[in-house]
Amino acid sequence: MDWFSSILSGFQIAFQPANFLYCFLGVFLGTLIGVLPGIGPGGTIAILLPITFGISPVSAIILLAGVYYGAMYGGSTTSILVNIPGEASSVVTCLDGYQMARNGRAGPALGISAFGSFIGGTFSVVVLMFLVQPLANAALKFGPPEYFSLTCLGLTLITYLARRSMVKAIAMALFGLILSTVGIDLISGEARFAFGSPTLLDGVGIVPLAMGFFGISEVLTNLESPIERIIFKTRIGNLLPDKEDWKRSTGPVIRGSLIGFPLGVLPGGGGVIASFVSYAVEKRISKRPEEFGKGAIEGVAGPETANNAGAGGAFIPLFALGIPPNVVLAILAGGLIIHGVAPGPTMLRDHPQIFWGTVASMYLGNIMLLVLNLPLISLWIKILKVPYRILMPLIIIFCLIGAYSINNNIWDIVIMGIFGIIGYILRKFDYEEAPLMLGFILGPIFETAFRQSLIISNGQLSIFIIRPISLLCIAVAAFLFISTGFSYYRKSKIRMTQ
Repeated sequence: MDWFSSILSGFQIAFQPANFLYCFLGVFLGTLIGVLPGIGPGGTIAILLPITFGISPVSAIILLAGVYYGAMYGGSTTSILVNIPGEASSVVTCLDGYQMARNGRAGPALGISAFGSFIGGTFSVVVLMFLVQPLANAALKFGPPEYFSLTCLGLTLITYLARRSMVKAIAMALFGLILSTVGIDLISGEARFAFGSPTLLDGVGIVPLAMGFFGISEVLTNLESPIERIIFKTRIGNLLPDKEDWKRSTGPVIRGSLIGFPLGVLPGGGGVIASFVSYAVEKRISKRPEEFGKGAIEGVAGPETANNAGAGGAFIPLFALGIPPNVVLAILAGGLIIHGVAPGPTMLRDHPQIFWGTVASMYLGNIMLLVLNLPLISLWIKILKVPYRILMPLIIIFCLIGAYSINNNIWDIVIMGIFGIIGYILRKFDYEEAPLMLGFILGPIFETAFRQSLIISNGQLSIFIIRPISLLCIAVAAFLFISTGFSYYRKSKIRMTQ
């Protein structure tokens, strides 16, 4: 079967009434889950798995995949409206999306988020159709040294995420790296920093951590504010970005698509890293970098496009290599296995109808999401009209549900509360949360790849410079860190002399 015939058969499968309905249900549930803070697609897919036993494998995967990439759309809504990331990949959106809402521009922020998500998601599906096998072969060339160097490059992004003090940003990133070491050491099998707690043996969960730092600390900060919480006023006519918004967002949307997809392909990449990278790039090349963190629309358009492009790209290592690049797709891989389908190179040969049907449904699903999200934006904006004394308990309830529902463990709620208090204290001293999240997410990849590389090379650090891809990543990371550090030092010196 040639490529055109495969695509055509995929759309025939996706347009079957049952599959079309499951695609709609998947993206609708995904959007709803993304909107609700803390309730992620992983838990939702796990809950839905038993329900899929009675339907065909292709319908099941279409439904579960729709929940995953649909959550990328919905995750930006609460980031913009209440400064709580509905998804980890929407953490960066809080920085400028929430400030746009505070400035009375919640509508354009949500609108450009929806359009950027559609463009990034569609781009990733189109590229997935054309390049699934070549990109899978390229990913096979990455070993532990390349992953270590890539994470080194990713960690240099803290210099761009810093809105104020770069020293404090680095300190927060190191704090995130330390938190990422909690739990069972995957190489030695020893427990680290668990203090005898069974909960901490699995490490600090990203949901309790994110909800604590971004949700609970936000509530505590607003409680101490003597002024009444501002109710944002956004007319229905202002929901769509205007000509100037599109002018400023076109470049970030294009770059976000190009950045997000390849990072999604790499195991350990995906929407989270893609959104951080996109934000860092836009801030670096912007003619108005001082606006970032204060409501720059580029800080919403780029990351939201990138995380949706990354979500599509993440299916390549799963479908082509059998390697789930994140927890959500690991659960989805379990769904494939339950239905008798082994993800990997043989999937395209033995089950082409599932692969091409799912890919075609992703294209339809992105169209559904755009049509679904724009009319509902006015509904989400109504949340802002709720007085904070009413909204605050709802935010806490969503955070409690999100923290508890992942493992049904009361200690996850305790962990969330602890990090909420820590986040509140750090906010009082002008420490930022985004570098901590970056360090926490990259930490396990960074440590594991480094130790595996030393095992391969018998302890020789030269392995990182004798491999071309690894050497390139390290050289770029060193250049970016040194150049940004020098720029920061020069600006600090100028301020001291004034």
